[in-house]
Amino acid sequence: MLLVCDTMPEDGPAYFTGALTELAFDGRDGRVHSVLEAGFPALSNVDAAIVTGSTAGVYEADDRPWIADARRLVRDLVAREIPTLGVCFGHQLVNDALGGTVEAGDQQRGLVDVDLGDDPLFDGISNRIPLVHGDYVVEPGDGMETIASAEYYDHLATRHESLPVWTVQYHPEFTESLLDRIVADFGWPDDEHDFSAVNAARTVDNFAMLADLN
Repeated sequence: MLLVCDTMPEDGPAYFTGALTELAFDGRDGRVHSVLEAGFPALSNVDAAIVTGSTAGVYEADDRPWIADARRLVRDLVAREIPTLGVCFGHQLVNDALGGTVEAGDQQRGLVDVDLGDDPLFDGISNRIPLVHGDYVVEPGDGMETIASAEYYDHLATRHESLPVWTVQYHPEFTESLLDRIVADFGWPDDEHDFSAVNAARTVDNFAMLADLN
């Protein structure tokens, strides 16, 4: 079973999680757990997990107590060696939970050409990917290695050196169908509305293959 860990606050854009969940559950058994809710999900029957994007920052734990629980959940997933994919905030949370550093910076949004490393997570994926974020992993967590970068961002994606853990700053679930909502909520460069060369959604299928969910 695939567990989607929803980290979007109640005042955030729920369609982020909705789109990622729809992509992740395509033909797969799964359930969603909101880290904002009380309680901790049972992991005994979880085969893999995806940690979603969020408008929160990992450094806001004093104001958002659920972030401490989310860190604990990530550490438990890693300790159990459950295949895990962190997306955007999930990228930051996984690295933070494993001792890395995340800092706020300039907001980046749009389609960006990046350098994807030789990792099976990126099989068949174009180097033009959709991004919306203002926080950055500036030092990966313990055991995490950088597997993708951009001119403006050294640690765009990471994976654990020996465990089945991957993280990406970009949004695999972002497609042209969500563009109007993203423009309204975050703005988007006027000259970057052509998604014909974007297939970042394949990241989720690649992860599912690596996690043996297919």
